Amino acid sequence: MREGTASASVSLDRLLELAEVLGAMMERGVTKHGLTRARAGLLWALFHDGAMTQRALAARLQVTPRNVTGLLDALEADGLVARAAHPTDRRATLVSLTESGRTLTVGLRVGRDTLARELFGDMPAAQLAAIQDGLETVIARLCAIGRASG
Repeated sequence: MREGTASASVSLDRLLELAEVLGAMMERGVTKHGLTRARAGLLWALFHDGAMTQRALAARLQVTPRNVTGLLDALEADGLVARAAHPTDRRATLVSLTESGRTLTVGLRVGRDTLARELFGDMPAAQLAAIQDGLETVIARLCAIGRASG
């Protein structure tokens, strides 16, 4: 960016453009696997955090338990997740990835890792660190704004 062109408004415009581009890429990526972004997010949560109750999934995804039920119904019908009785709480249902769900999620991670290498693989460490630091600050501020307004 040329000297004198950096401003808060220009920076926000660039972030919004980035969000649009990444959102469209994510949408295409999950759609080619027959998923929605919400379903992919649920699979990703199970992949990273392991089996959990439907209530824990709802909290993790910051959605209602009813929303999780709908997502799980579709993912279970596709053979990507399985629900079972919780071993110690008979009122709870435990959700886990099936082998097909795990395979699909590993594929999503490979795609993510490939994109990361294409974007950042040859970037100098100092520049990459500056991007990460800046993004951490922006994310923290957005979270604080969201908490204050919500």
